[in-house]
Amino acid sequence: MKRAQLIGFSIAGAAGLLAFMLMRSMVNGPQEPTRVAVPVNATEVLVARSDIGLGQITKKSSFRWQTWPADAVTPSFITKSSGSDEVKDVRGAIARAPIMAGEPVTRQKLIKAGQGGVLAAILPGGMRAISTKIKEETAAGRLILPNDRVDVILTRRLRDRKGKQHFVSDTLFKNVRVLAIGQQIESKDDKKSTDGAANTATLELSPEQAEQLALANSMGSISLSLRSIADLNQGNGPSSSDGLRKKSSSAIRILRYGVRSRAYGVN
Repeated sequence: MKRAQLIGFSIAGAAGLLAFMLMRSMVNGPQEPTRVAVPVNATEVLVARSDIGLGQITKKSSFRWQTWPADAVTPSFITKSSGSDEVKDVRGAIARAPIMAGEPVTRQKLIKAGQGGVLAAILPGGMRAISTKIKEETAAGRLILPNDRVDVILTRRLRDRKGKQHFVSDTLFKNVRVLAIGQQIESKDDKKSTDGAANTATLELSPEQAEQLALANSMGSISLSLRSIADLNQGNGPSSSDGLRKKSSSAIRILRYGVRSRAYGVN
């Protein structure tokens, strides 16, 4: 066999071998990347097993332990420590704020029995909860829900010096938070209206405003005017209007278009 023929066979054999290897790699596909388990500094954090609603009493099955990166754990989280049952400390507590499934549980969101009721737990410091009677025509057709913002309006009857009666409406407070309608303190299941049997609304007011509302309830009827959600950024808390003063006499002067009118006595 000539030398040229040997070289040709060698080249053909090398080409065939290369083609075989390429075809094999295409059939088998890319190789799986090698995964290396890197140890992570983690700990066990107590989380909610399912959604916990506001005012719901917790039980042992309400929680579970979840592996959590140690760097992401804050002091408010409840972590698993050896030799202690942290679940026992929060079992039977009342949720003072909603907790979503998988959310880390903190003791600030739970209150134990004997430490106050749910309404007292969600009430901000220095504020008071006071109720007023409502009905469909004085509460926006019963479409006001807990955590809505309202204006409080007093309608009362006045009598002038000639004995003629007049009705006057005044806005007592603006941007007041509704804590509860009846005994409903949280909107559930995407409800768009409250219980039709509810006849009271509990409002969040300052101590002085609570006294004014108690006085106003004895002077006339109270109506709630629902505010737009766009007004929430205009103020953080309720503000008083000039409709009713704590120290008021039996006579009230009304300004009409900047002109002082005659005095009316409260009937």
